[in-house]
Amino acid sequence: MRAARLHEFTDDMSEALSIDEIDRPEITRSDEVLVEIEGAGWCQTDNHIIEGMWQQYAPTELPQTLGHENAGTVAEVGPEVTVVEEGDQVICHPVMTCGTCRACRLGDDMYCDELAFPGLTTDGGFAEYLLTNERAVIPLEGVDPVEIAPHADAGITAYHAAKKAVAELVPGDYAVLVGIGGLGHIGLQAVDAMSAAQTIAVDVKDEALSLAERLGADHTVNSADEDVVEAVDAITDGVGARQTLDFVGSDGTTEMGPDLLAAGGDHHVVGYGGHIHEPTQTLVDGEMSFRGTLVGEYTELQELVALVEQGEIHLETSEYDLSEINAVAERLEDREIEGRAVIKP
Repeated sequence: MRAARLHEFTDDMSEALSIDEIDRPEITRSDEVLVEIEGAGWCQTDNHIIEGMWQQYAPTELPQTLGHENAGTVAEVGPEVTVVEEGDQVICHPVMTCGTCRACRLGDDMYCDELAFPGLTTDGGFAEYLLTNERAVIPLEGVDPVEIAPHADAGITAYHAAKKAVAELVPGDYAVLVGIGGLGHIGLQAVDAMSAAQTIAVDVKDEALSLAERLGADHTVNSADEDVVEAVDAITDGVGARQTLDFVGSDGTTEMGPDLLAAGGDHHVVGYGGHIHEPTQTLVDGEMSFRGTLVGEYTELQELVALVEQGEIHLETSEYDLSEINAVAERLEDREIEGRAVIKP
């Protein structure tokens, strides 16, 4: 089968992956599921994997097939699989978990002791077939696998952050969403669908803010033209936002976090690459928190799929052939892709 493989870490996206002919994976365990990939979302994390940024957190053995936002049709199942059968359309949670460790018992999928992450620690979905397990697959009803594929990571990550934020929001509160891109436009809709708080969308591009308005944002701020802290202060009558969802995660966006928040607020770091440099007294005085976001739980992906099936969440996508994969990597690196890119092997 054809697969897009990373052979060495590089900062040059133009020739990062090669299209290789490799063996189709075979089921060797009773709980495994072989999925014929119809759509696999390209993620900024794929660029970071190519650059080697994840090596100290989750070492990748090369060569490796990338791709962790996967959806398609079940081609084969192990003898003990009961959740799906051959021919079912599914979306795959990004990780394969054991189900028996303490983290799994608590539902904390991302902390599984035996976690395997396709596209990072094992071969992923930028290929014709993906080998996963029963605990990772969610059946789809009336949803195109190509269109929903990016929800496997981008969607569930944005939803995971939004769900935590919504738990703290009440009517009359404000939520700031920084970066209305591939994740941010999903997070905006999730907050809107699950809370009565007013939303403030922040981005440097007018196109992104126009999208935010179409998706229901109550207020928009162009950070290239306006001082974000002053704008939020004016919108909230000096109170500040109860929750900030930061889909950029740069030094600049985390730096303004404490100044955006009302007392007791949270700054959810979803995008990453920057740093947090704050005096501890800042956190104490305002009783504010920086909270990280690492993908999400299997059950949260089920909930997100339900929102998609109900028409509550719309995903902006563009589709590409597997042969165009390096061009996609380049375009994302240059911030030229609106929404999410989907590779069709």
